[in-house]
Amino acid sequence: MRELNLQPQTAVKSRLITSLAHNDDEVWEAQRLRYKIFAEEMGASLPSAAEGIDRDIYDKYCEHLLVRESDDNRVVGTYRILSPDQAQKIGGYYAQTEFDLTRLLHLRERMVEIGRACVHRDYRDGATITQLWGGIAQYMQHNRQEYLIGCASISIADGGHVAASLYRKLHRIYGAPIEYSVFPRNPLPLDALNPYLDAPIPPLLKGYLRLGAWICGEPAWDPEFNTADLLILLPMSRMSSRYANHFLK
Repeated sequence: MRELNLQPQTAVKSRLITSLAHNDDEVWEAQRLRYKIFAEEMGASLPSAAEGIDRDIYDKYCEHLLVRESDDNRVVGTYRILSPDQAQKIGGYYAQTEFDLTRLLHLRERMVEIGRACVHRDYRDGATITQLWGGIAQYMQHNRQEYLIGCASISIADGGHVAASLYRKLHRIYGAPIEYSVFPRNPLPLDALNPYLDAPIPPLLKGYLRLGAWICGEPAWDPEFNTADLLILLPMSRMSSRYANHFLK
């Protein structure tokens, strides 16, 4: 799928337009924004840092969803989307580098992976992520896919205590059925961390949970980004009618 006929939504300061990248130059724009967020803001150690972009081997197999600010046409938000067919071509999902997904693999013919989500700091008011989610929902509907997976990241700049606390609190409410459990290859050492902090839920993770996503297991430690990653699974059938009516028009 190369075209998404999305109606742009009006943000407070500008009009936002959503589309899929059509060429390498547009993919580069997404990679450049990712670098600015992940490396310059978050301090991630990226192999492609010398080029001023965030790029890995999965990028050429993915669709790249872009949100542009129409006044100057710059990319202010992005997600990448890995379809089941493309995941098969590359030999698996990105999440498999962090988790054992054995219990999810029976879903793989209908399972899309999303990742590398980021929004420019000047556009983190909800409108941009709404545009991104609308694009993903329409992608899923257009391609008749039924399951979304992705890694939701939590900073461990504090040593991991916030991540441990959020996992303890959220997994009790949003934990997936046991048959969908995944297992981190490099687990965050939960037993060595304080799990009782009153920590705010990161906006992206909160958004997943509001849509109906499950948390599928304990967090993995990603040393490249210095984050704790939770594997989320969203069956499209669990998306609440409120959000389905909003995104799937």
